[in-house]
Amino acid sequence: MIPSRCRLRRGRMKGKVIILMGSERDLDFCNEIAKHIKSLGLTCIFRVGSAHKTPEKVLKIIKEHEKEKIVYITVAGRSNALSAFVDANTTKPVIACPPYSEKFSGADIYSSLRVPSGIASLVTLEPEGAALAAAKILAIQDEELEQRISEYHQAKIKEIEKADESLRRKTQ
Repeated sequence: MIPSRCRLRRGRMKGKVIILMGSERDLDFCNEIAKHIKSLGLTCIFRVGSAHKTPEKVLKIIKEHEKEKIVYITVAGRSNALSAFVDANTTKPVIACPPYSEKFSGADIYSSLRVPSGIASLVTLEPEGAALAAAKILAIQDEELEQRISEYHQAKIKEIEKADESLRRKTQ
């Protein structure tokens, strides 16, 4: 079963992320994105719609959220028409985060990269990167979120410094 909302972790919600997946099979991958979104204190909503099979439904989802301050993260494998379709039908930012497939040796990524002119969806392959990109877009007008992102970066720096120190102790 697909949860309808990711919970707000902290702070007042000023924007949210719509994670739009091509099918329910993408749920585990989307949960990974949602984990990172929540860690940054943002709200997200899961939706399912296919550009190929249910284009009218995707248009309805876009229309539902068009007056809100949102970022879309689209998750669709194989032929990822979803990301370009959403981008072509909204003024909101769209981040394509297609799940990697060994089945096609990664060649299916081209459908996310080679899109028609006038399409500006961003592409990242990692759930953490998609969440962080969405947060940075929303942080343009949200100083509290910008501060959380800065803290997130500092925590990553500390992880690297700790790993370096640990390795140096082991190898000396």
